[in-house]
Amino acid sequence: MNLVVLDLEWNQAMSSKSEVFNHLPIHLRGEIIEIGAVKLNPDFSVGEEFTMDVRPVYFRRMHYKVKKITGFDKERLAHGLSFPEAMSQFRKWCGDDVTFLTWGWDDQGIFEQNIIIHDLDWDWISGWVNLQMIYNLQTGGDKNQKSLAAAMEHFEIEQTRIAHDALGDAFNTALVTTHLDMEEGLRLYPDAEDILARRMPNYKPASEQTPLQEALIHDSMPGYESKAEAFSDAKAHALTCPVCGNVSEGIKWISQSDGRYMNLFTCAEHGSYLSRIRLKKDPDSELWFANRLIYAADEELQDFYRSKLAQARRRGRGKTPRKNRPA
Repeated sequence: MNLVVLDLEWNQAMSSKSEVFNHLPIHLRGEIIEIGAVKLNPDFSVGEEFTMDVRPVYFRRMHYKVKKITGFDKERLAHGLSFPEAMSQFRKWCGDDVTFLTWGWDDQGIFEQNIIIHDLDWDWISGWVNLQMIYNLQTGGDKNQKSLAAAMEHFEIEQTRIAHDALGDAFNTALVTTHLDMEEGLRLYPDAEDILARRMPNYKPASEQTPLQEALIHDSMPGYESKAEAFSDAKAHALTCPVCGNVSEGIKWISQSDGRYMNLFTCAEHGSYLSRIRLKKDPDSELWFANRLIYAADEELQDFYRSKLAQARRRGRGKTPRKNRPA
């Protein structure tokens, strides 16, 4: 197994309502503009490096926030390789049986979306490990995200590479792995989410958690400047029937803490569904991201929602209800 520490930089649309989304088969969160990677040697030491600029074809105008963070401009982007050509070279460099190690979840989603949008083979990118999970396991943390800068400070690693540069961040992430027991971390990784969940102060046993099935829709929205901007984006909280696409009004958005909200809605033709939104702030870019999931709502799930709605109403007595956005 080849272990490759991967970091990506990507551009995003100037607005969540940009016309470009009308011509894309999926809601592209970001278009990759730089790939940075570092191989780990068999003893988990830092090995060979890879870096490449990628020329965007959908989000060709640099978003001011991305430009400020990365220093990229249109002149540099113009000299990048096309995404298919970059993927061909990167795949060859990675070798067979590759597992990608990333700091957080976002790189995986962006990588998969870019491969889908270019209709490329993605069987070779099936192995992913979020190093934040291993770091949290071995430093007494829980499910809350820790920034790469915080991990470097924890291990007293000197910053010798540029931050928000794909290769620089991949190299710094690889340095963090040298301070972890990677063999033990990879062994426990399949159970990491459950172990870390039990460390959360508001942990509940499985019997008390939301009885969810597999999501019918899973959308990721682009970065927002603020939580309020995410709330104001109709696409983030649209109550859309997964079958016919009709939009319903829903009952009421209920806060479940930790940036999670849910609403129950019904399509006259196809039945009831539960929509959940999770808002989280990326500690490095300072942008808010929204994930939307929609589930088929059987009687058990409807009863769960109604019980939470009753609790919310008891807590909110005497307050003015907000009907049009998550609360």
